[in-house]
Amino acid sequence: MIDDRSIEWPAEEFLRNNELVAQELVRYLETIRDRPVAVGAASSELVQPLNGDPPQDPEPFDAILRDTVAQILPNVAHWNHPRFHGFFSISGSYPSALAELFAAGLNLNAMLASSTPAALSLEALVLRWIADFVGYPREADGILVPGASLGTFYALAAARDAALPRVRDKGWATAGAGQARIYASSEAHSSVDKAAAALGLGRDNVVRLKADESYQLSPDALREAIEDDVRNSRLPLAVVATVGTTATGAVDPLEEIAEVCSAAGVWLHVDAAYGGLWRLLPEVRAITPSLAVADSLVVNPHKGLFVSLESSCLYCRNRGALETSFRAVPDYLSMSDDDSGWDPMNRSLQLGRTFGALKLWWVIRSYGLQRIAGQFRHALRTARWLERELDAHPSFRRPAASVFPLVTFQHVRDNRELVRRVNATGKAFVSHATLPDGHVTRVSIGNIRTTCGDAEELWSVLRAVAAALDATADAHEGLSPSVGDRGNRR
Repeated sequence: MIDDRSIEWPAEEFLRNNELVAQELVRYLETIRDRPVAVGAASSELVQPLNGDPPQDPEPFDAILRDTVAQILPNVAHWNHPRFHGFFSISGSYPSALAELFAAGLNLNAMLASSTPAALSLEALVLRWIADFVGYPREADGILVPGASLGTFYALAAARDAALPRVRDKGWATAGAGQARIYASSEAHSSVDKAAAALGLGRDNVVRLKADESYQLSPDALREAIEDDVRNSRLPLAVVATVGTTATGAVDPLEEIAEVCSAAGVWLHVDAAYGGLWRLLPEVRAITPSLAVADSLVVNPHKGLFVSLESSCLYCRNRGALETSFRAVPDYLSMSDDDSGWDPMNRSLQLGRTFGALKLWWVIRSYGLQRIAGQFRHALRTARWLERELDAHPSFRRPAASVFPLVTFQHVRDNRELVRRVNATGKAFVSHATLPDGHVTRVSIGNIRTTCGDAEELWSVLRAVAAALDATADAHEGLSPSVGDRGNRR
């Protein structure tokens, strides 16, 4: 007789272990300020102790959880820490964590309307909600993707196939496509170059135009580059504009860029991964350009909407363009003759897809738009406060300003060392970027748990590190910094 007993936990064991995990997660988040924000050891030092053979027999879950807490948590940068200000601020909220648990338990594969109709209906709903938040046509095609880099890749694939329909089937060599070009500013994200490489365009055909004094893509420079390529028998394929650049949070002038694209018949993709969701606030929407001019758009809820990784929204105003690029339906995936719905598998490379819409739905409903907007405003006020403190301090200058809660600044003598020493304290974490006028520090504010006290602690660390650097420099130079060393602040 076949032994059909499952190795699955009994329900009561799951409930008991789930309670242990919930308690540990609450303990972690409620005491997270007691932890160093990041670790200083090299990754090779941290990974080595975790080597070993898999167990032959079951281990108690409480022991597994204890090992996770003891071996993993001390050896990571805590992105959920309220003083983690590097890269772009993210924060997974409690409603998002619960949604992840529930979705993982359901284990739905959200690739086909016929097999998961309610999941895809919910995905369509939250995509419409986010489109409304940022001011993009809600009737556009949309899909949830793991991140903005993939969203940009998919959008540029659609742009390629709209301009060169034979490439999808025939390939570049036999489709007579010639040399196709993508245009972006020097401040645009590196995902543009990755997409060009993966699509076979070649990174050398990404035309990086030097950003202007405001770190924006210049419409005039774009027009000249496109005209020059046309004169030289190259094919202008797509432009990637940015709303919230990585280094400074700059916003490209979308309306003027859209006019250039329209005149040249070029696809406009807008990377609003960071800046898009801040347009939920009327005061931000009033001073930022409309996103509705974009042929395609990417926005990241996991960067601002308190939704855990991974959560990114890709939209395409040219309905059917994504399906043109990615639709490939073998017989075993042809589940229905009804074409009235939409199948996400036809809008991206993915077949296996998580039920990512659930956490967006739960988070937005749990907090409501008014409270979400209030949290956004708190982040903006905190960033403006930090800017005022920096502007009043002789050891710092700000080469750029952003409408978003991203603060970019420089220590007037040694910014690289400033970043290293701040992060080494374990009290805060910041990241860096390089601009034409030098190395800069970036502070991204937006974690759901960041308070005014956390901002004050960051400022205290910045001042202390700057004072130590200034003292060392003065000892070497034998004099105080001159006005020229301090630079101009704004």
